[in-house]
Amino acid sequence: MRAPYPEIHPYHEFRLQVSATHNLYVEESGNPQGIPVLFIHGGPGGGCAPAHRSFFDPEKYRIILFDQRGCGRSTPHSELSENTTTELVEDIRKIKEHLDIDQWLLFGGSWGSTLSLLYAQSYPEHVSGMILRGIFLCRDADIQWFYQRGASAIFPDYWKDYEQIIPERERDNMLLAYYKRLTSDNEIARMSAAKAWSIWEGRCSTLDPNQDIVDHFADPHFALAMARIEAHYFINKAFIEDNQILKNCHKIRQIKTTIIHGRYDMVCPVEQALALYEALPDSELHIVRDAGHSAFERGITDNLIQATEQFALSMA
Repeated sequence: MRAPYPEIHPYHEFRLQVSATHNLYVEESGNPQGIPVLFIHGGPGGGCAPAHRSFFDPEKYRIILFDQRGCGRSTPHSELSENTTTELVEDIRKIKEHLDIDQWLLFGGSWGSTLSLLYAQSYPEHVSGMILRGIFLCRDADIQWFYQRGASAIFPDYWKDYEQIIPERERDNMLLAYYKRLTSDNEIARMSAAKAWSIWEGRCSTLDPNQDIVDHFADPHFALAMARIEAHYFINKAFIEDNQILKNCHKIRQIKTTIIHGRYDMVCPVEQALALYEALPDSELHIVRDAGHSAFERGITDNLIQATEQFALSMA
């Protein structure tokens, strides 16, 4: 089992104004002359963490992390205006141009896989490869599975905690009910909804219970951005057409792609990874037999690091 690389610190941190409203945090670590790799975090609204640098050999990779609009260290915090998928794709293009990068490896999990695929389909010439984990295709059924009916049958005890702040008369559309509270002017209701939403996701993210992950999701600063931005995107069908990703996979079939997915992923069931693999027949699919959704489960981490090591060898 490969373990994460030792903790490193950025050699370059900066802010990039991408609109009249939004200012992004961006950092670089590792080898300035190494293979450029962009870490695309999940959520939407999850933000980056120092541990995200540790999937890459710092001697071989130029590691670029950024916080998407409204989350992490980007400002304004939890802002929903001017925050759509198209704008996030264009933010990635702007970061690439700012850093004067020709091509880069995309490394994304969950919503990060969604955004990686959408960016690659928009700018395939910019992408040297993709390593994708916990595939999320953002179809209606994928959103309904986690926020209405599906995962609720696997974690009925956690689901009771999630639904208890919503009156019974509104539970036939949990996404809408949460969205109303997360965008309300009532700060107490907004924060209560944010914590319940985020904790539900944290609890379901691992095969074995992991209190550290749940505590991270429960942090008020993290939870508010995560819940508000996720609900904003999902109520708007992620601002993409139905089944857009699979329909456009012909645009990216030439891109070297590795897909890694936990067999017991209850946030994004493994069917989504298989559907992507079938649409990208030259890709590699690794189903991890003893893992759920989180990148920090041992089997997922091992596969991700193997993938970055193999990609570096292929570029030598």
